[in-house]
Amino acid sequence: MSYAGFWKRTAAYLIDLIIFYTLGFAVGIVIGVMLYTNDPYIDDFTVEMVGALLGIISTWIFYAAFESSLKQATPGKMALGIIVTDLEGNRISFGRASGRFFSKIISVFILGIGFLMVAFTKKKQGLHDKMCECLVINKEIK
Repeated sequence: MSYAGFWKRTAAYLIDLIIFYTLGFAVGIVIGVMLYTNDPYIDDFTVEMVGALLGIISTWIFYAAFESSLKQATPGKMALGIIVTDLEGNRISFGRASGRFFSKIISVFILGIGFLMVAFTKKKQGLHDKMCECLVINKEIK
C-alpha cells in the first residue's frame, strides 16, 4: 500500500473546499431568500442558526457519503487518485466515515496537531484516521 502524504491530502481538501463552498454559497442564497420571503420579520439570528445547522449536516453527509461510497473518495480525493480505506484496504462504512468526520473536531481543538500527524506518522495517518482505524492511500491503477 502506498500512503497518501500530507500535501496530497491537503490539496484534495482544498479542491473539496472550493467545490463544497461554491455549491453551499448558491444553496445558502436560495434558502436565505426563501426564509426572508416567507417571513419578512424573521430575525438574522434564526437565519444564521439554520444556515450553520444545514452547513454542519451537509458537510458531514458530503464527506461520509463520498468516503463510504464505491469510489471511496470525495471529488478532491478522486481528482488526486487517493481513497479512504480501513486498515486492510477495504471500503469503510457510512458509520465509520461519520466517525472519521466528527473526530476531526478534536484536531481542531488541539490547534490542528491531529492533522499535522499525517506528515509524521509511518502510515500517514491523522488523529481522526487513527481513532477510526482508517488509511488514506494512493489508488492502484488497474
